[in-house]
Amino acid sequence: MSGASAVLVALGDRGAGTIPHPGGSLLDHLVRTEAMLRSWNAPEDLALAGLCHAAYGTYGFDRPLLTLEERPALCALIGEKAETLVYLYASCDRDSVYPQLGRGAAVWFRDRFELTTTELASTSLTEFVELTFANELDIVRHNSGTSRVGPHLAELFRRCRGLVTASAYDAFEALIDCEVQATGPR
Repeated sequence: MSGASAVLVALGDRGAGTIPHPGGSLLDHLVRTEAMLRSWNAPEDLALAGLCHAAYGTYGFDRPLLTLEERPALCALIGEKAETLVYLYASCDRDSVYPQLGRGAAVWFRDRFELTTTELASTSLTEFVELTFANELDIVRHNSGTSRVGPHLAELFRRCRGLVTASAYDAFEALIDCEVQATGPR
């Protein structure tokens, strides 16, 4: 069984295919997030983190598939760097971190599990924001609401332009363009 196949089996075994999520199931969303990152030529570790980004739950989707005590098992499945990115994404206290993103200053990362705050390294910051773009863009694309990209998300993404690849930012702009054509200017 290939690495990606083993990950899909593990996610399925943990019920990801039965948990409702915009666009189908959580598993559907995870697969699309990974595919989006791969379409942007993301490194393998980041793509695998996209596939597993909700393994421990997230600030916005608190339905963990694994406990934090199972981190070594996920690490063995996807590798240490990818698992570290999964933990970083899952542990983010978005109310604390998001307002800091894209403002040209150090980002003080608040870990919602450990209740600690540390300065986020620039490489981790870039990978975190790229994963955020992929996750949120997939959710927006599969949200049935009429105004899908809210002003707060659009403002966050515009601020983060310099932190993501051109492919990620272009995907955001294309989605905004589609919404403007469908609903008129904001």
